[in-house]
This record gives sequence, structure tokens and C-alpha cells, in this order.
Amino acid sequence: MPEGDTVWQAARRLHEALAGKALTRSDFRVPKYATVDLTGRTVLSTVPRGKHLLTRFEGGLTLHTHLRMEGSWKVYGTGERWRGGPAHQIRAILGTADRTAVGYRLQVLELLRTGEEERVVGHLGPDLLGSDWDPERALANVLADPARPLGEALLDQRNLAGIGNIYKSELCFLLGVTPWLPVGALPADRAGRLPVLARRLLEANRDRPVRQTTGLQRHDLFVYGRAPRPCLRCHTPVRVADQGDGSQERPTYWCPTCQTGPAPAPGTAQRWRDRYPRRTG
Repeated sequence: MPEGDTVWQAARRLHEALAGKALTRSDFRVPKYATVDLTGRTVLSTVPRGKHLLTRFEGGLTLHTHLRMEGSWKVYGTGERWRGGPAHQIRAILGTADRTAVGYRLQVLELLRTGEEERVVGHLGPDLLGSDWDPERALANVLADPARPLGEALLDQRNLAGIGNIYKSELCFLLGVTPWLPVGALPADRAGRLPVLARRLLEANRDRPVRQTTGLQRHDLFVYGRAPRPCLRCHTPVRVADQGDGSQERPTYWCPTCQTGPAPAPGTAQRWRDRYPRRTG
């Protein structure tokens, strides 16, 4: 599932391409909205809210989309070949005189009244890249269930909005604790750093084409995607396991030396063992 910085970039692309322009093409390729035509309406804005995208049109309508695991919005110029996937994966097309936005594999696509946006995003916690960011409330939300594993609390968008599997793993590494540590066991000094560090990471990457958390030239991420290669700090092989109830794949990476706290049950790591070729570097 995309991280908050990826969604922020998608919103910026859509806003820059469409805002202030009248639609010359409107095509929703989902049964519920197959007959809806927004041609002639002016696009007012596209804004991100956590991992949600809200595209607003004159007349008080909003298109709510969510990329989930595989969705994307691509923007093309006049005459440019569409390269986001096969035509049968297209779910929405919004075109103006000089730009066309094409939504591929959008698992969430909903038209609603702009005044009803809270119905779809009102449950979200403070947005790490939004104007509503409130670090104290975000931390209080995370700490509200002391027995909950930290990684699960970070992924819960009701606590704070914008963190996915990558930032979950990287944040836990930078805090020096495993994602399975109960939030109530997180030392107070590290808990105080959590919201500031999370926002800093997303802000630093919202304008970058390649996400970077290490500050190192040859390595972009500390642990995510590195199993079973050596940890960049201590050279212990990085490990990977699933976290959560198993309803979704949530690969979680950690260094067993640099990060203190519980490890996952042995069976949760088994499924990942053969997925990653052994590499060095």
C-alpha cells in the first residue's frame, strides 16, 4: 500500500494537471458510475488526506479514490501514449484540453458531495503531511492501547495518517525497537521522538523521486527490503516476517541486533524465507 508521501505526490500531479480547467472528457469504468458524465465541470483541486485522494469539482462534487496496493494515477499530455497498464485496468479518465489523468487499478472510487467528505476521511488521525498535523494527538492515539504492537499501531490510520509498511519498518529501526514491542513498553524518550521523526521522514521524501531514509549515497533504506542482507550499522542479517492478523501481507523488516524488543513467532517468518535471494551489499 502506498505511503503518505507517494499519495501526496499523486495529489500534486493531479492538481497541477487539472485544477482550474474544464473537463473535456469524463469516463468512469465502474458499474455504479458508468453513466456519470462530468464533462464541462471545472476541476477545483486535488488534495491528499493520509492515503486518500479527494478531487473536487465545481457544483459540489468530489471524487474520492484510494490507491490500495496496486492503484495509480498517471497524467499524460496530448498525443502521449498511455503506459500505466492494459486498458481493462483503467477505472477513471479525467481529461482537459491539454492533459489527461488516467486512474489504473483503483480499488476505491466513489463520487460524493463535497460537503460529505468527512464520511470517508473523518475517521483518520492527524495527517503527517497535512495542515491538521498534531504531534501530541498522534502520539496519544498511538499510546492509547499499551498492549498493542508498535508496528500495528503505526499502520492504524486512525492513529496517524500516512504510514505504510516501509515507514513502519524504518521508524522502528531508527527508534531502536522491534515492531512487535508493545507500545506501553516504548521508552518515554523514544516515544517523544516518534511523531517528530515520522513527519520529518515523510516531509523529506515528498519531493523525492526515490525514497531515502539513511542519508547514505549507496543505500536508500536501513532495513526495508534488505532481508537477508547485512544491517548497514552492525552487519547482522536483516530479517523479515509478516505482522498483523494475516488478512493482508505486511512484510516487516528489522535488525535483531540494533532493535530491542520481542521478535515474531517463528512461523510468521517462514513464508518469506524463499522470497528473497541472498545478496550482499
